[in-house]
Amino acid sequence: MIFSTSQDNLLRTVLLSLLLMVSLSVCNGAPNRKVTEKPKVMTEQQHKANPYYSRTVTTTLTLSDAVWKKVLSPAVYEVARHGSTEQAFTGKYWDYEGKGTYFCAACGNMLFRSDAKFSSTCGWPSFFETVRSNSVLYRKDLSFGMERTEVVCGRCKAHLGHVFDDGPPPTGKRFCMNSILLEFEPDKS
Repeated sequence: MIFSTSQDNLLRTVLLSLLLMVSLSVCNGAPNRKVTEKPKVMTEQQHKANPYYSRTVTTTLTLSDAVWKKVLSPAVYEVARHGSTEQAFTGKYWDYEGKGTYFCAACGNMLFRSDAKFSSTCGWPSFFETVRSNSVLYRKDLSFGMERTEVVCGRCKAHLGHVFDDGPPPTGKRFCMNSILLEFEPDKS
């Protein structure tokens, strides 16, 4: 179907308006609360079903999807192995302010420190830098008609989220992560 220039412009305006309304409703619909109570800390002993989980071993894991399905919870498996995304403003860490370290929930790899976390109002925990340069890997993501950069765990290749170039100094990066793929260990006082 061919549209005239005025119809084409009207269609673009309507689509952009709808997109803007959806974007604003997601960001403005955020509850105004800050979570400071400590989430439950998982220890390596509690990961008995996952013999590949370690917070000290950093060797790359290359496991089949069938193995991951056996050792991960269904919710973690869906995000980690199939790239699903938790709903904005629902994850346990999107507004959490505790001081400590974030690890991959699938394998235990160290990912982020709380001093690199910032409030981005996007509904997911956001960080401006990783703990180590090889903590995460990057992949081009062309899903949903967008061009984004996917972030995966540098050890097990679990889908963590995406990175954007609209974060704060010093890096200008916004690592927008799924809480379900993060585990938090508070600093020792």
